[in-house]
This record gives sequence, C-alpha cells and structure tokens, in this order.
Amino acid sequence: MAEDLFISYAWTSDQHRQWVRLLASQLKALGYGVLVDADVDYGDGLTGFMRRVVDSRHVLMIADENYVNRADNIPESGVGIENRWLAEAHEDRPTTWLTVLFKDNPNYLLPQWLSAHKPKGHSFNANSHAGDFPGSEQIEELWRWVEGLPTSRDSATSIPTLRERAARLERHTLRSDQTRWRNPSLSGEVHFPYEDAPSNTYRWGYGEFEFAIDISPCGSDSVYVYRDPMGAVGIIRPDHAPVSDLASHLSPGRFVVAKVGETIVLMNAHGALSLVEIVGVQHQISGPPYVSPYLDFRYDVVNHS
Repeated sequence: MAEDLFISYAWTSDQHRQWVRLLASQLKALGYGVLVDADVDYGDGLTGFMRRVVDSRHVLMIADENYVNRADNIPESGVGIENRWLAEAHEDRPTTWLTVLFKDNPNYLLPQWLSAHKPKGHSFNANSHAGDFPGSEQIEELWRWVEGLPTSRDSATSIPTLRERAARLERHTLRSDQTRWRNPSLSGEVHFPYEDAPSNTYRWGYGEFEFAIDISPCGSDSVYVYRDPMGAVGIIRPDHAPVSDLASHLSPGRFVVAKVGETIVLMNAHGALSLVEIVGVQHQISGPPYVSPYLDFRYDVVNHS
C-alpha cells in the first residue's frame, strides 16, 4: 500500500533534522502514512525504496538553501539521488503530486530541474525579528494540499473542530470495545461504569466458565441483577439454605435486587457457578458536578479446576 506522503529534505543540521521529524510527527498525528529518510537504503538503487518514493501519493520537498545546493551540485548525495528519482517520476504525475515547503530559504530557491514547473509552495520561513513563525495555519495548508482541498477556507472545517470530532468518535468506540468490558481471569475485582458498556454487561472467565453480569440501577445502595445473559441468578440468603448449597439460592425470576454487602450467585448455560460480592453502588448524579453511575464488585468462579 502506497504511503500518503514522502518527505525529501537535507541533513543540513541536527536542529533542522529534528524540525523535520517533528513536522512528520504532526502529519502522522493527523493520520497520514509518512515516509522519511530513516527508511532510505540508497544501496537499493532504483528499486525498493525508490519505488516506495515515486509511488507515494504525494511528495513534500523541504527546500532550505542547503537542499537546493545539494540537488543541483552534489548528484551523489542523498538529496541528489532523491531529486533524480523525483525528476524522472514527475513527468507522469499530476501537478498536485509534489509541493515545496520553503524553510530557511528567504529567496524561495528551487532545484534547477523543478524551477520551470513552478510547483505549489508553502512558506515556513521564520522571521524572528518580526516575531513571525510558522504554526497551525501552515500545517492546515499542508493538510488541505494532501487532501486536494481548495486554499480558500471560507467553508472549511477547522483542524481543531476535526480533532474534536475524531476524539469524540474514538471515545465512543472505546466505550463499545468489548475487550474493555471483560476479563478472562476466573476471579477479580471490578470497577464497572455500567452505562458506558454495551447492554450494561460485564463478562469474565472463558469457555464453560464464562459469566456475565447485567445490571441497572435500583435503590441508593442496590442494583437489579438480571439473569438474561446467564442461566439463572440468585442472592445467597444464609437463613434460607446452607451457603455450601449455592444452587439452592438461585431464583426462578428474571432478576434479583442486590444491595451493598450482599453476595449473588450466577449460573451459566453450562451449569457452572460464580459468586459476586457487591462492594459499592453509585447512581447517576446530574450535578453539577455530574457523577457517572458505577458498580464495584468482586467475583469468583466456583470449582473451576
């Protein structure tokens, strides 16, 4: 699969290399596949890495003055080799394939082979005396170029808004992620913000020893525990039957009301049993401040060996 973007630049200084890597990180944070010099093996000649370069959806040329000098005058340098590849591929690519980022290049110099093509450019030149430094607007310009969007932002959605939407989608995905709401261990302690979980359900164990608890709020210190994902549910009541006879505490009903300090027993479809001790109950408080409802419980699968 082709990368979204290849970045071509010169190793002008350690500071310049660090700047380029930070820019690449910004573009990766936006979700793009970025190819940089760390992946270069110039011993491959016109195969391997060259193929990845010219097949990239876009090329970003970071043209400082040293880059232009190397492209024009040092053909066996890394920049010289890359420019030979780019020049050969450029003829068959659309005009939007390559753009130039001018940095430390106040005269906007270009490699000789590229000058006649007059590519689109982005100024990242800084003017410290005027307090003028590149920032989020320039990053947005690059993003719009990669996506083929017009330079005009009159009807554009800003990157901060897009980032907020992406975070909202990811939080929703995490809430729905089944791995967040299960544990393969046969015993454990769980803090369960149940309204975030699909169907208010938490699962533990595996195979014939897999269990699930499905709950909804009841009183200030209690919850409804449903048998729906299980075979049966009940509350251990020492005054009704010996605690050792766990199955006798199972209820024929669809749910039981369990209070803090009580222990319930679950039976799954394989007839296996698990104990669940209700440790804490918190119901929703609309606020301010808002408090999300949760259930704290301990579980232990019985006779699982």
